[in-house]
Amino acid sequence: MQGMDRFLSSAVNRIDAKGRVSVPAHFRAVVQKRGYTELYALRALDIPAMDVGGLDLLDRYEQRIAAEDPFLQTADDMSFFIHGDGAFLKLDQDGRITMTDFIREHTGITNEVAFVGRGLFFQMWEPERLKAYGAEVRARLMKLRQQASVGVKEDVQ
Repeated sequence: MQGMDRFLSSAVNRIDAKGRVSVPAHFRAVVQKRGYTELYALRALDIPAMDVGGLDLLDRYEQRIAAEDPFLQTADDMSFFIHGDGAFLKLDQDGRITMTDFIREHTGITNEVAFVGRGLFFQMWEPERLKAYGAEVRARLMKLRQQASVGVKEDVQ
């Protein structure tokens, strides 16, 4: 996959008076290139963000469900989560989507949306919550790097 096929980088856009927000142009280009006619949005499980992608995002989750034992609660829970707790988003001709209560309740979005590329999908965040989450992610990665370098030093001695 080339870079142009992926959702990369981030942008913050304002929500207009009618409750619509423009999807960043480079994300719209990926949507077009991938041939998505509609977007599928899912409330991220452990963070206040929406995961947004094409039907391949749904396919990936369904493959996971198919791999689960159908008699266990997990498969049922996963189906409830991705089929019952997702929503389709329509891009209008100007590349905007409407911010629904479904999105606002989970994310805390009020008047601005932070769009974050995640490769095969993108996320929508409330900008301040995204900043806080970004700081947590960096801290976790720094800790991993420090642990890795300590492990390397111990191996040398």
